Amino acid sequence: MSIPAIADIVENFGFLDEWEDRYRYLIELGRLLEPLPEGARTAENKVQGCVSQVWLLTGASDGRLFFQGDSDAHIVKGLVAILIALFSGKPAAEILATDALKVFRDLGLEEHLTPQRSNGLKSMVERMRADARQALAAA
Repeated sequence: MSIPAIADIVENFGFLDEWEDRYRYLIELGRLLEPLPEGARTAENKVQGCVSQVWLLTGASDGRLFFQGDSDAHIVKGLVAILIALFSGKPAAEILATDALKVFRDLGLEEHLTPQRSNGLKSMVERMRADARQALAAA
């Protein structure tokens, strides 16, 4: 199974009234992440600023960026999955124009994350945006 489209994730969150159900769904999304290639858990791929271990890989093809990621924490893996659904397969300019934190606010997730997880989320978003800026500069 693959990660649903971001519109489907937003819709599914809308059906879930209880926070326990939303956390379960978040963990389920994390389980849908493709396994990282062997040897990808390197310092270069590690996201700085996260309390949990988070690794992101960025690739480019036909002017679009593609992301893979993983974490050692279940909820954080779910956050990675949402970011991948939001950004992967998009052109760099679109990634830079997207307010990812607004998406998390709209899902109601931001207010339910610990301060450490919120900081980690911001670090993951900034890492993906930095990769998009780098791709634009190289184009």
